[in-house]
Parts: sequence; structure tokens; C-alpha cells
Amino acid sequence: MIHILQGTIFIEDIEIFLMKIKEMTKGKDIVILALDADKLAGKNHLMFAIEKAMNSFKTGRNIANDLGKEIMLYASGTRQINRAMKIGVHNGKNNIVLVAIGEDVDLSEFDEITPKEVLQYEGSKNRALMDIFNITDEEIKAAGVDKIPELVLERVALVDVLK
Repeated sequence: MIHILQGTIFIEDIEIFLMKIKEMTKGKDIVILALDADKLAGKNHLMFAIEKAMNSFKTGRNIANDLGKEIMLYASGTRQINRAMKIGVHNGKNNIVLVAIGEDVDLSEFDEITPKEVLQYEGSKNRALMDIFNITDEEIKAAGVDKIPELVLERVALVDVLK
């Protein structure tokens, strides 16, 4: 089962926040992943990346050794984990999307997240999305700025071709 918690958070120390996630998943059959919502082109983008990552594990074609990293690879449209990490949360103020996969998931421990709709695509995300997904000005001129979410989905789909 896939659980999504979205909202805002101020992360004082990213290492401590990531350690909290690691401790919550230790010894359990769950994955918890924290992504920067400002670098996601909406719910379709996130769900497509999750679906592709889960399918890659089912078919044995995964790149990463853990599902969380595999989701990040797909969500960022790359095979390189160091580039994929750019869509993760960071120190300071974040619009966060917490993704949890598993049956026995309790996200109530993340009470520092103020629930708010932050995942939806908005034009304010365009520059970050163009940078992360290497969308050129020429592509925007040809397809139109309103097609950025579709161009992002194209990059996610291309991860399979790049394998």
C-alpha cells in the first residue's frame, strides 16, 4: 500500500531527519522516502515513478538495491543516484512529500510536517523542473510551457531505455 503525506516542514538538520526515517523503517518491510515537492511535476509524476520503480523490482531490472533509491532514480529521470538526490529534501524550509510503501505504516510521528497541498504542478516549479530534467528552451518553444509535466513524464519513462 502506498501512503503519501504532503506539507511544509523546516528541517534544522537533514542528517537527523533522515536518521529518523531510517530508524522508523529498521527491521520492517516498509520504505519511507522524503522528496522535495517543488521538484515534482504533480501527483502523476510521483505515482508514475513509484509504479516504474516497483515494476523494476518485480522484474529484476532495478538499478538500485533498495526501493526508495529506485523511486528517486525514476522520479528524477536519471540512472545516477547523485543526480537523483537533488530531488530530496534539504536543510531549511521544504515543501515535502513523504512517500511510504508497506502495510504497517504510521506517519503520525512526522507531526513536524504541517499538512498542505504542495505536490500539484504549478508554474512556479518550471525553472527547477527544467534544470533537473534538462528540458531545453527549444523544447519549451516547440511544445509549450504548459507541457512541462508531460516532458517530465517522458524523462521518467526514458530511464528504462537508458538502462
